[in-house]
Amino acid sequence: MKKISLFLILLISATSCISTKSTLKNVDDNAPDLILNKNNTFIITQFSKDKKYGYDPDYPINIFFRNTQDEAANEVRFLNALAGPNGEKITYRRLETCCPFPTKRSNMGAGFLNVYEVTWEGQKKPVTLYLNIYEKGILMVPMGLSLKKE
Repeated sequence: MKKISLFLILLISATSCISTKSTLKNVDDNAPDLILNKNNTFIITQFSKDKKYGYDPDYPINIFFRNTQDEAANEVRFLNALAGPNGEKITYRRLETCCPFPTKRSNMGAGFLNVYEVTWEGQKKPVTLYLNIYEKGILMVPMGLSLKKE
C-alpha cells in the first residue's frame, strides 16, 4: 500500500508541472509562414501595439520552427532583424528556458519559452523578451524596439 501511495504522489507531482490548458494568448495557426530576406533575418512588416507582446510569458513572440535541428535558428533570425528604439544596434543573450505549456508540436507534449535579455547602447535597463518556437503567430516588432536598417 505504501508503494502505491508513493507512486501516486510521484505521478501527481510529475504531471502537475504542466497545465493541460495553454495560457498563451496570441497563438494563430493561420499566421502566414515566416519569410527570410537576403540577410537571413525575418521580414517583419508589423509593429505591435500591445505592450505585453513579447514582454509577457502569456504573449510570447511565436516563431514556429519545422524541425528541432534548427531550434535556435528562428530565434536568431528574429532577434537579428531588430534594433533599439532609435535604430541602435542591439545585443542579446539567452537567459533561461521557462514557462512550460501544452503543445501538439512537441514529442513531449509540452513546449517551453526561451527568455532573452536585449540591450543597446544608452539603454537604462535591459529588456526581457519571451520567444516561443513551438507555436505560430503574427510576427511583429515588440513595442519599444525598431527594425534594423539594411
